[in-house]
Amino acid sequence: MKVAFVTRSTLYAVPGGDTVQVVQTARHLTFMGITTEIKLANERINYSNYDLLHFFNLTRPADILYHSRKAEKPFVISTILCNYSEYDQHYRKGLGRLFKYLPADGVEYVKTMVRYLLGRDELASLAYTWKGQRKSILDILSRTAMILPNSRSEYQRVLNNYPGEVKHMVVPNGTDQHLFKYNASVTKDDKLVICVARIEGIKNQLNLIKALNNTPYRLLLIGTHAPNQAAYYRECRKTAADNITFIDQLPQYELVKYYERAKVHVLPSWFETTGLSSIEAALMGCSVVISDKGDVREYFAGDAFYCDPAIRQSILAAVEKASLAPVNECLRDKILQKYTWNQAATQTLKAYQSVL
Repeated sequence: MKVAFVTRSTLYAVPGGDTVQVVQTARHLTFMGITTEIKLANERINYSNYDLLHFFNLTRPADILYHSRKAEKPFVISTILCNYSEYDQHYRKGLGRLFKYLPADGVEYVKTMVRYLLGRDELASLAYTWKGQRKSILDILSRTAMILPNSRSEYQRVLNNYPGEVKHMVVPNGTDQHLFKYNASVTKDDKLVICVARIEGIKNQLNLIKALNNTPYRLLLIGTHAPNQAAYYRECRKTAADNITFIDQLPQYELVKYYERAKVHVLPSWFETTGLSSIEAALMGCSVVISDKGDVREYFAGDAFYCDPAIRQSILAAVEKASLAPVNECLRDKILQKYTWNQAATQTLKAYQSVL
């Protein structure tokens, strides 16, 4: 079996959680004997070489619209359906404030067109310009062989937002258990807090900084800013007190030493489908602080410390509780049983076999 992973054109230039998901899923499918090739949406693709196309990010339908029509091959979609509406409508600044007057699909359409007009991304499908975001997604869902959401919660959101009949198979996100190994001999620093994430408004680092400024905790923010979030990044730097340190994005193997020493990993996002860094941190014995926004509760249930991303005192209180908690071995066991890239690839292969 030969599969083309068709992804956003900025997959490597602007890496995110989907970059890790794409690369690791392809890698582990290869271990299983499946030939996988990662193709960017702006590349020319010889569709005849493949039995199946696998797309990522339903919120970027222009890419899928073009290649799925042209290929005339069965295709599946890892939906990764993020919901930026709460952040867009209540917390954006500048011209972004206009988003509060648009529906979620309208906001995503504007973002797509702006990225294209500013030369920050390529627009694979001209049909998207007149079909719009919502009609493009409904069109794609009517033709896909199967969608592969990262959770039951995400699948339900797909149905709620885009009603219709579509086959699905849940493929949970994963982690590399061989890389992220907990070392009990390394003493955790109870005052060391880390946040591994791209620096952007949806991740809410600014409120995290304000919550931990001038506290006994040392906060390390590991990640670079998104291309359109330079102003947000500058505000974060300007606001940060001396106990806050910024570290540029690191390859995954370099994260190990930070996860190893940190007592707490915090990701107070306005929305997460999973939060890959939270899974990685938990596997390495960190206490996990997250917001209850999105699908994360399906992964962490009662094994995380939840905060309200809008309330700084809530973020600080969750960090304080997390810093005093013992290593959660039950959560580590659950991740090893359910949330590894090998298991994600196994489930993905089942989907392929079902489709073909």
